[in-house]
Amino acid sequence: MRVPKSTLMRLLRSMEMRGYLMYMPAERGYVPGTRSATLALRVLRGSNIRRECRAVLRNLVRSLGETCNLTVPDGGRVLYLERIETTAPLRAHLEPGTWVPMHCTASGKLFLAAMPLLERRSILAQLQLTRHSPRTITDSRELEAELERIARRGVGIDNEEFVHGMVAVAVPVRGKDGKLVAAVACHAPTPRRSLDELLTCVPELRAAADAMAQILSPPKD
Repeated sequence: MRVPKSTLMRLLRSMEMRGYLMYMPAERGYVPGTRSATLALRVLRGSNIRRECRAVLRNLVRSLGETCNLTVPDGGRVLYLERIETTAPLRAHLEPGTWVPMHCTASGKLFLAAMPLLERRSILAQLQLTRHSPRTITDSRELEAELERIARRGVGIDNEEFVHGMVAVAVPVRGKDGKLVAAVACHAPTPRRSLDELLTCVPELRAAADAMAQILSPPKD
């Protein structure tokens, strides 16, 4: 930027105070803060990108027969950026723009599992592990173990942890640098699909995630 280091440090501290950056001591660097994510999401919502994302989700719902959505991390929460509902009568109604918890949703646990350890612990230290169903994980050590399993598997799962009687799986959408930027998830009521049955849909979810990656991080000319 061709500015003195003292000036740059003042700018960084100012952005940190306003939530646009977060300092990670062990990594000796800054990462985008919650307000940066919110600003980026406002840009996405106002563009043609939404239509392209909805087209991918619509095709996925036609194939799987269950509700599918595109989610992004927003601070210590998960934001439903886009969502296409199944036509089946039994379903959960969550509009785009809805925030849901991180610790008990398939996308949320996937986002947490992909974070560097210090960033994850910083987020978890600020979260209230509220019980939303009898299956919600509210013990921090048990949640850490679950996140390690998800990190190895590369698939987030919600085994009736957010809504009793609803299961979900989520797969990552990665940017050109390989970092997780969003997730594609599928939800189903347990009377219609078990979690094991929903996990058989992972290959189709991954194909949709690849299509989403091309929309969100298109190759440069």
